[in-house]
Amino acid sequence: MTRVALTLLVLVALAAPAALADSGPPRQGVVIDPGQHGAGLVGEGASLYAANCASCHGPHGVGVLKARRGAGDVPGQGPPLLGVGALSADFYLRTGYMPLENPSQQPSRSRVLFPEEEIRAMVAYVASLGEGPGIPRPQPQKGSVAAGNTLFLQNCAGCHQIVGAGGYVTGARVPPLEEATDRQIAEAVRIGPYLMPHFSEQRLTNTQLNSLIAYVDYAKHPDDAGGWSIGHLGPWPEGLVAWLIATSALVATCIVIGKRLKA
Repeated sequence: MTRVALTLLVLVALAAPAALADSGPPRQGVVIDPGQHGAGLVGEGASLYAANCASCHGPHGVGVLKARRGAGDVPGQGPPLLGVGALSADFYLRTGYMPLENPSQQPSRSRVLFPEEEIRAMVAYVASLGEGPGIPRPQPQKGSVAAGNTLFLQNCAGCHQIVGAGGYVTGARVPPLEEATDRQIAEAVRIGPYLMPHFSEQRLTNTQLNSLIAYVDYAKHPDDAGGWSIGHLGPWPEGLVAWLIATSALVATCIVIGKRLKA
C-alpha cells in the first residue's frame, strides 16, 4: 500500500466517528422517514402511523382484535380505522387520547405528543384508508345558550353534570369539559368516545349542536350574578350553607334560652 493510500485510509477512519457524533443518537418514537417528506401529507402520515399506531391498529388500519405484542414489545389491540375518516383521528390525536401506553386503559386527555404538521399528516393518512366523516366546523355563535342548556340537561348532564365538571359512571371516568374546544366537543358528540353514546345528525342536528356547544362554552365561565357559585354545582351547596347558618343560629338561641331558664 502506498503512503498516499495509507494516509487517506487513516483520515477516513478518523473522520467517521466525528461524523457519527455530529449526527447524534437516532430518533425514537415519533418519527418521519426523511424519504417521505416529498410524498405529501398522506405519505408523511403513513410513516408516522407505522411508527406510532400500527402496533394497535394494524398495518393499513385493519385493526388488531386479539391482544398481542407489537414492535418494541408494545402491547397492541385496537379497532380498525377503515372508514372512520378524518373525524376520529383528529379528535383522538388533538386531545392526547392517543396513543395509549396500554390498550386496556381508558383514553383520557393528556399531553399532545405530535406537532400540528404531524397531526395533519396522520389525519390525512387515516382519512385515506376509506370514505368517512370529515372534521366538523361548529358555529356556536349561531346557537342559543338557553336551547343548549335544555339539550345538555336531556343528553349530557347525567354523566358530565350540568356544569360540565365531569364525574364517574360505572366502568369509566367522565371527563370535565373545561379544556374541550368547540371542535373537540362537536367531534366527541359525533364519535361517542369510549362509553359515551354517539349522536348522529338525525338525533342531534348541526343547529342543535351549535346551541349545545354555546351552552358548554357558557358553563365554563357562567354568570354568577345573585349567587355565591360554590363550585358551580348548582343551588344545593348554597342551600347547605344556609342550613348550616340557620342550624347554628337555632342552637345558639336554644343555649341562650336554656341559660335564662336555669337562672
